[in-house]
Amino acid sequence: MNYIIFGGSGFIGTHLIHLLNETKNKEDKIYDLDIVMPGEEGVVPGIVEKNENVQYIRLDVRKPIEFDFTPTENDIIFNLAAVHRTPGHPDHAYFETNILGAENVVAFAEKHNIHKILFTSSIAPYGAAEELKTEETLPTPNTPYGISKFVAEKIHEKWQNADKDKRELTIVRPGIVYGKGEHGNMTRLYNGQKKRYFFYAGRKDTIKACIYVKELVRFFKYRMIDNDFVGVDIFNCSFEPAYTIQQICETMQKATGMKRHIMLVPSWILMPAAHILGPIGGKKVGIHPARIKKLMVSTNISGKKLSETDYKFHYAFEDTFKDWFNDCNKEGLF
Repeated sequence: MNYIIFGGSGFIGTHLIHLLNETKNKEDKIYDLDIVMPGEEGVVPGIVEKNENVQYIRLDVRKPIEFDFTPTENDIIFNLAAVHRTPGHPDHAYFETNILGAENVVAFAEKHNIHKILFTSSIAPYGAAEELKTEETLPTPNTPYGISKFVAEKIHEKWQNADKDKRELTIVRPGIVYGKGEHGNMTRLYNGQKKRYFFYAGRKDTIKACIYVKELVRFFKYRMIDNDFVGVDIFNCSFEPAYTIQQICETMQKATGMKRHIMLVPSWILMPAAHILGPIGGKKVGIHPARIKKLMVSTNISGKKLSETDYKFHYAFEDTFKDWFNDCNKEGLF
């Protein structure tokens, strides 16, 4: 069996490869297909050495995909390749990588008669709104990233529908994914509390659906390797129920032995300040209009469907931060 991972050098891919390497059969092969390789700029910080049990191939999903391997009838594709950080890229970059990449990945699967794909989408196709979103919610993406990921979902669904009695497609829409090597929202949240510059932006009850990266890749394995199915299924991947920003901060502090008082700054003060400070360097510490707006709007995503499957969560919420802290030798969360 071949595990073919597009975008395997990134944050989620690195953790997926680690899990697969621990659990695969001796004859199974893991392929990391990415435009960057471990240890290079732009990949997970701290991951320098390549794993000797993984075949690393430099590849750009925006171009037709081909590489030397021997297909088997049980091969699995994990399509993690994406331009995702927002804001941070010109609009066209999201469409080029996320849409062309989806087209080239399914063309590769078609050519080599591969029947199983897991595609990591995003909660961005739901659009920004306070209302609870389930997998049945009509997507209304309102950013180039969200639009590109929704189109990519449809490209994968079209592939499955072309041989719907044989092909297996799982689309996952994760909340905030965190863990070692994330260097994103949760890392900034920890550092902001530790250095005493984080504050609640306008409110304390903003819901931020999230999932630990090790939990997420365990679900990947459960879904694609431990089970067989035919058809298409979509899963929001987050804790159920989702936690508020206050609950996340308090749990993070408890797990890491930190004690900090966090101030609430009203929105009528915050947004004008962000517009003034953002252009002159406020982005470095999160005082940027786009980031402030994201902090003030809930990502209210239901994980009920996932919680009602046979998959059993391995980590309690507080334990995720303890595990991450231990992975960083209790020196912080990074």
